[in-house]
Amino acid sequence: METKLTLRLNDNVIERAKVYARNHKISLSKIIESYLDSITTQKEKDEKITITPLVKSLIGVMDLPPDFDYKKDYRDFLEEKYK
Repeated sequence: METKLTLRLNDNVIERAKVYARNHKISLSKIIESYLDSITTQKEKDEKITITPLVKSLIGVMDLPPDFDYKKDYRDFLEEKYK
């Protein structure tokens, strides 16, 4: 369920946030929702890495082969870049 929320913010902050949102192709609502979710979600005691809501929303966007070696791929990229 989605609910409307009215916020009062500094005009300069709003303008900068609009530019940021436009540049990152994400709505202000989504940015604020992700932020509020991240600060209010209870962290598990043994969790060492926190995954932000934005990153969670990207899970499953790409399909990689099961034998994909990201370290080798990155090493190959760097070798090509610095030839």
